[in-house]
Amino acid sequence: MHTDTEGCVRAVRSKDARFDGWFFTAVLTTRIYCRPSCPVVPPKPENMIFYPSAAACQQAGFRACKRCRPDTSPGSPEWNQRADLTARAMRLIADGVVDREGVPGLAARLGYSTRQIERQLLAEVGAGPLALARAQRAQTARLLIETTPLPMADIAFAAGFSSVRTFNDTVREVFALSPSELRARRPPEDRSAGTPGGAPALRLPFRAPLNPDNLFGHLAATAVPGVEEWRDGAYRRTLRLPHGHGIVALTPAPDHIDCRLTLTDLRDLTVAISRCRRLLDLDADPTAVDDQLRTDPLLAPLVDKAPGRRVPRTVDEAEFAVRAVLGQQVSTAAARTHAARLVTAHGDPVEDPEGGLTHLFPSTEALAEVDPDTLAMPRTRRATLTTLVRHLADGSLVLGVETDRADTRARLLALPGFGPWTADIIAMRALGDPDAFLPTDLGVRRAARDLGLPSTPAALTARAAAWRPWRAYAVQYLWATDSHPINFLPA
Repeated sequence: MHTDTEGCVRAVRSKDARFDGWFFTAVLTTRIYCRPSCPVVPPKPENMIFYPSAAACQQAGFRACKRCRPDTSPGSPEWNQRADLTARAMRLIADGVVDREGVPGLAARLGYSTRQIERQLLAEVGAGPLALARAQRAQTARLLIETTPLPMADIAFAAGFSSVRTFNDTVREVFALSPSELRARRPPEDRSAGTPGGAPALRLPFRAPLNPDNLFGHLAATAVPGVEEWRDGAYRRTLRLPHGHGIVALTPAPDHIDCRLTLTDLRDLTVAISRCRRLLDLDADPTAVDDQLRTDPLLAPLVDKAPGRRVPRTVDEAEFAVRAVLGQQVSTAAARTHAARLVTAHGDPVEDPEGGLTHLFPSTEALAEVDPDTLAMPRTRRATLTTLVRHLADGSLVLGVETDRADTRARLLALPGFGPWTADIIAMRALGDPDAFLPTDLGVRRAARDLGLPSTPAALTARAAAWRPWRAYAVQYLWATDSHPINFLPA
């Protein structure tokens, strides 16, 4: 969008927050970059230049605005929506791969050379992978400076910097303030943030509207005991992270999501935030989604009644695939029971002083060693599960933010016991495909029949072509016509 100068100027003049994260406005006279919704008086059009990312602004020598804090805007929905090389690379960078494995590791995961990756990112995003990772480290550093009492040296290494000097230089360059000055200027709402142990308490921004009912209702209704729970108005769960484990509590608020993280290693902060945002689909563009779905006169009343539905996703793609198999042709309660047995027997134990979380969900390596005869489920589903975990454990099947969605769906369908429903629910909720569709799902077909839509899979798929590329969101609106607990925010 940043190439549409006239459209960007209109968005800046109207201070339209819907475009925050889609592009950034850099001001040539002040050398500052802002969100489109920055509250200051807009500069003259001839003094504005537009970039697709904060990293591109920083690389061009612009500093972050101290009023609108553009580095904390919602992420661009483009990188979640698209499935091409650039989008997959951006999702991996957000997941901290460059910090952990370097640019060669990023390229290896995508199956391209480092030169190709750098060329593609420069062309599309205006910055290379190192600059994008550097911008992310700066954002993480600012978050820790403003929300924890940690010493600056600890923050530097937790944010991924190789030295305190590099940390100081980067913070000064990006924010035009030293780390100590940044801490002194932190907003009033952040001054009491954090838990007694110094764990950060964050505000995760999103584009309005956001309907929390199906989002948190789905997560709470399908929660696996020991791994997930709904407690005191928050969805809580354990996280398996690169440097350790963590526990997150996510609470819906009118204009943000409250996020409290307890981590065994603060180096996992960026990864944990990225996965929580992906879990709640916070980088979606609900206006674009709902406008498209409203073009169908039978869907329009559902959208108008409760706009802003998101697709509940996952923090661990392999975990969700296992749970999808456990949930084949059984009720939600039965699927939770099967998953809880696996967790108790093979999950890694954790301590949770604030609640009832007891385990991490079992790793695929641990599940691959399970004796199939100990699994209390039908033989065919047992074979499906063991085949899946074997392929995940040996690396012949990779589920992650970097995977090619079409190719992965085809690989899943080639496995015994995998039909279109299982492959598509994994595409929707694990791989983040915004156009995944479930025409064979019983709830979708029932809702379609009640609304006057075609109820046979073939006819419904043909009708749903007009909903593309947002059919996964249409599924959420169709499911919402039922009285199932997944559609209601828990008390």
